[in-house]
Amino acid sequence: MTKSLLKPIAETSYLNAQNVGRYRCIMRYFYEQHQRLRYWLKPREVFDGVMAFGLLEEDYTLDQCQKDLNQLVEWGNLVPRHDGGRSATVEEYLRKKFRYQMTPYAVEIERLVAGLEKIRGYGGSLEPSLFENIAGHLDRLEKAGGQFAPGEAVALWDNLYGDFVKLTDNASDYIASLQSARVEELMLTEAFLAYKDSVTRYLQDFIQGLQRYAYKTEAMLATVEPGLVNTFLANVQRDLAARPQLDEPVTPEEQLARLQLEWQSMVRWFAGSAGEPSDVYFLEQTTKDTIARIVRNALRIQEKHRLGVSRRRELDYLGKWFFTLDDINEAHRLAAHVFGLYRCRHFQGVDEKGTDNADVSMWQAGPNIRELRSRSRKRLRDTGTGSIKDRRDSQQKARRDFLAAQQEEMALLRNYLDRKAIRISGLGPVSARERYYLLYWIGRCMANKSRRILTPEGIGISLEMPAGRARAVLECEDGELDMPDYLLKFSAVIGDHHEQSG
Repeated sequence: MTKSLLKPIAETSYLNAQNVGRYRCIMRYFYEQHQRLRYWLKPREVFDGVMAFGLLEEDYTLDQCQKDLNQLVEWGNLVPRHDGGRSATVEEYLRKKFRYQMTPYAVEIERLVAGLEKIRGYGGSLEPSLFENIAGHLDRLEKAGGQFAPGEAVALWDNLYGDFVKLTDNASDYIASLQSARVEELMLTEAFLAYKDSVTRYLQDFIQGLQRYAYKTEAMLATVEPGLVNTFLANVQRDLAARPQLDEPVTPEEQLARLQLEWQSMVRWFAGSAGEPSDVYFLEQTTKDTIARIVRNALRIQEKHRLGVSRRRELDYLGKWFFTLDDINEAHRLAAHVFGLYRCRHFQGVDEKGTDNADVSMWQAGPNIRELRSRSRKRLRDTGTGSIKDRRDSQQKARRDFLAAQQEEMALLRNYLDRKAIRISGLGPVSARERYYLLYWIGRCMANKSRRILTPEGIGISLEMPAGRARAVLECEDGELDMPDYLLKFSAVIGDHHEQSG
């Protein structure tokens, strides 16, 4: 950054001056002649050319044109040069004759203004071939190995960075055009259905090209050696310095620093920076979101169009079809094809299948009965006192079930305590309850750092991991369970000392 950033640009004064129409016509005529390689113009030529536009008033004179030219010279838009040719009249002899040429600032400003007049939207395009071109340029850079003939490095750089700038500018403009207010309004009309397929296919082709070459380019930029990059940029700077610049030559240091910044911006766009994803990722996500939005709006338009269509005849035909079916399964299949899945409600709770077998379908298990309460905010009026329900039978049943489960677990623990140790591969077929207790003990041991637990009955259980990650199949009465070949050791614990039962 330099101090020139803080200074006003006097060359743009003619765009908002009092006689802006006259100044703009003069500058536009100069720009058109500049495009035709006619750089130095006389006041009479400028006056005749401006009047040929037919935009200024007829009382506009050559003297006023001369004053406007002097003002443009003062603002820095034109450069005068004395015309030493012969005079054709006395008036020309008495008046100093000048020719005028546009300054570089004025050329760029008028080129910008001419481009602004042609804008009818964001424009832009999505060209997946540019990703392939960039990957090809990087491949040629790696194959060169730092050896570049004079003029070869700058040509490769112009192609590489030119395709990168063209890709980023066109892609950002096209995505912005799809998100403009005018396109949003178009997506809500039925006329958009005619463009839906072509736009979606266009975006999908761009996504495929991006996924095929962009991430390849990212990998190439990440693996290219810094020494090769420095050598390449130094050769580019050498080729640029060989081009004669007579107006304001740039120092080699400034030129090399600019090239390094442009290379870093390209790497950041493809590979991202520390802690931030790349712009390629954002471009891919934005394009996918645009495709989803287009499809969603098209479906909404189609559904809205179908709302006014009577389906009485179709429903009558469908009802007769159902009546002709004798098999309930055929009716279920027909309903599934016609109506699809019904809207379901999700209830949080424990699914009680009655079995741990994952192969048992929900249709084969019994229903889980849940009591639903009203979610209305209106409080129901108290209808008076109610009777107290006697729950002794259910409590006694729960107590008996709990004691039976305890006795069953204790019996199994005594059995394993007599055996001292068991290995999963050494067990025969087991029941579902026995498998439940085994998995319960293994889970508790795995949750403990020491791989050891103590049951309320005073029995210690320790778990040892299988060597070499060996696995075993535990045969159960309701299926087979593939699991690691654990070793479980059982011991009776008295106080703080461990006594092995034998």
